[in-house]
Amino acid sequence: IIIASQSQEDADRFLSLGANPDRTCVMGNIKFDIRHDEDTLAKGRAERERLFGDRPVWVAASTHEGEEELLLDVHEQVRAQHDNALLVLIPRHPERFALVRDLVSRRGFSVVARTEGQPAGDAAVFLGDTMGEVPVFYAASDVAFVAGSLVPIGGHNLLEPAALGVPVITGPHNFNAQDIADLFVQMGACLKVESPEELAVTVGRLLANPDEAARLGHAGLQVLETNRGALQRLLVLLEPLLGKGA
Repeated sequence: IIIASQSQEDADRFLSLGANPDRTCVMGNIKFDIRHDEDTLAKGRAERERLFGDRPVWVAASTHEGEEELLLDVHEQVRAQHDNALLVLIPRHPERFALVRDLVSRRGFSVVARTEGQPAGDAAVFLGDTMGEVPVFYAASDVAFVAGSLVPIGGHNLLEPAALGVPVITGPHNFNAQDIADLFVQMGACLKVESPEELAVTVGRLLANPDEAARLGHAGLQVLETNRGALQRLLVLLEPLLGKGA
């Protein structure tokens, strides 16, 4: 038996249970091997130009029930600083697309949905009501808030926008991948906010300071690059074992 652990902490747990030190290895996290191809970046830039023009754009992706209401509060505050700012709002679950659109309208925001196939125009909110396009809208935005973290859902994948060089913000709830969130915050590659009010201030500041936003996005790319290679290390480890079974 060979144990391929994600971190030294995980390896230490196996060792404390009696695992053989000579057969316990630290591989790293294969999630860091994420890469987006140039087509995703190119499509994001093209959609940015076609749908949003030169407006300041922030995206809130993979949102949950109870979170959209908070994010609309945030957007109201952001628009007090940047009156033409656009929120790209992407609910996590497709069965909630219509409900979220109704919520946006009831809150008094003008909204255009992706499925309408038209530019955002002067709308305050652009609703991402399709599947599989989150990376494209990350690439089309100036700032990315990774949702599921402003409410206690546990957060979602910070690596996806980071791999596109987009500045990343997360809320306080990241227990689904706490180690990644902690690393990103520690390395200055992600900004963690504790409240909707702090999120509004942070989004507004990044939209107003492209140099700070660019530094944050670059730091995210550096963290990814530094931590890549787990998949290759795992394949090297498995190769002799697979050969024995052949």
